[in-house]
Amino acid sequence: MRTLIAAALALMLTGHGAALAQTAPPQTQPPKQAPAQRPQPPPQAPQKPPAGKPAVPGVVVATEPGFTIGPEDVLGIFVWREAEVSGDVAVRPDGMITLPLVRDVKAAGLAPNELADRIQEALREFITDPSVTVVVRQINSRKVFITGEVAKPGAYPLASSMTVMQLIAIAGGINEFAEANGISVMRVEAGKTRTFKFEYKDVAKGKKPEQNIVLKPGDTVVVPEK
Repeated sequence: MRTLIAAALALMLTGHGAALAQTAPPQTQPPKQAPAQRPQPPPQAPQKPPAGKPAVPGVVVATEPGFTIGPEDVLGIFVWREAEVSGDVAVRPDGMITLPLVRDVKAAGLAPNELADRIQEALREFITDPSVTVVVRQINSRKVFITGEVAKPGAYPLASSMTVMQLIAIAGGINEFAEANGISVMRVEAGKTRTFKFEYKDVAKGKKPEQNIVLKPGDTVVVPEK
């Protein structure tokens, strides 16, 4: 009798537990968080060419107003965003330079900006709206000469303004055998040779400064022997 009662109680408890399990609300999983998105950089505006003509990278020799290109000068030619037609060129003895696409272009006798305009016009046939800059890398066409009793006689480039005294200094100065007050400057103008006197000792003492003239291309300073 006791066994039957215990079994009945067990069945009742089992049924009650199942009913509770059926009525209990289902457990829900916490929602998964979406991964954080990295901020995207703003779109870049298309690159525009700089205003005016861009500068050429590298060594640039400053030139005086009125400078014109001559044979043996070395030029830097830069075409904006066109590396294939940019670079350094030397002016040939005939005054021409050779460039990709446009081939031979006359450079001698032109200012750098005039040559840039001429190249730019020639490139319009091949490049849309080209922008060209021309600079001087080396000035080899403008030379002055000094001969006689100096340490280093020879030809010197005239890259900028240079006086007689400055040229003598560049040439290492006069030596002990020089006739210091007998120096002269020879200049050819209109097919005729002009001679300018230069008394070194007096000019060095601050006297006769008008003799310390500014040299021009082709001038020759003669330092005679005693």
